[in-house]
Amino acid sequence: MVDLKKEVQYIKGVGPTRAVLLNRLGIYTLEDLITYYPRGYEDRGKVCKIAELKDGEDALIQAFAVSKINEHIIRKNMAIYKLVVRDDTGTCVMTWFNQSYLKTKFTPGRLYKFYGKVSKQYGKFEMNSPIFEEAEESKNTGKIIPIYPSTYNLSQNVIRKIIENGLKVVNMTKLDETMPEYLLNEYKLLDINTAINGIHFPKDFKEFENARKRLVFEELLSMQLALLQLKNKYTKQDGVQFSKDVKMSDVINDLPFKLTKAQLKVLEEIDNDMESNKAMNRLLQGDVGSRKNYSFNNSCI
Repeated sequence: MVDLKKEVQYIKGVGPTRAVLLNRLGIYTLEDLITYYPRGYEDRGKVCKIAELKDGEDALIQAFAVSKINEHIIRKNMAIYKLVVRDDTGTCVMTWFNQSYLKTKFTPGRLYKFYGKVSKQYGKFEMNSPIFEEAEESKNTGKIIPIYPSTYNLSQNVIRKIIENGLKVVNMTKLDETMPEYLLNEYKLLDINTAINGIHFPKDFKEFENARKRLVFEELLSMQLALLQLKNKYTKQDGVQFSKDVKMSDVINDLPFKLTKAQLKVLEEIDNDMESNKAMNRLLQGDVGSRKNYSFNNSCI
């Protein structure tokens, strides 16, 4: 059985320092970690040709490094690093700021994948601070990537890796199913383990939709059951039982206007409820300006 109350600092890749940062996000336990759902997703699975790039859009390209990266010192503590890449349709310039480690990251003639926002100036394409990796890798490209609410000093890559490690712990023994099988079958819902994995790392957007459907369904069902429980608890309380000798018709006949059939029906229901010893809380509401808004309550206080 999975220990969902296990402190997050004992998950692989966390430790005391990162645990403090995760606590700021409301993540204290393994359960908090696996239910810390993405706020969005980036589709880094579809490779575009450079000639197909559009200004202002995010895109993934696969291209060869034309030469080594060029370093341009602008001033003290400010350097720009540029790399020209090419596919069979055109060229694109990759630009990073103050990333000196990149000088040894690219080999001319080698194939890489780049993902980032495209800008087009004077007919030339450029990506600023793109994510990159070698063509055969698929850690940060070539798939749908979850994006999480984050905090300072806790990058998206770190959060994704920690959640991935948390899911590995869960997948070793599996979560107990929280919904009856007949509901899963009737509404064609995923099991809880498939849904949790699919909401974090979906293979495609169809899997994401199915995972979301299951989790949203369960959340709404839990809310409805909780409200029903509160209602049942409330209606079992004793209320003030008014005398049956007092007739509401005496008040209605003195009104300066005539009530509609619907209003008379509701008042009759209220009259019956107030003569009962069960707790009742109603609001009789009329149109704006009708001066017919009244509250009725026979609960014990």
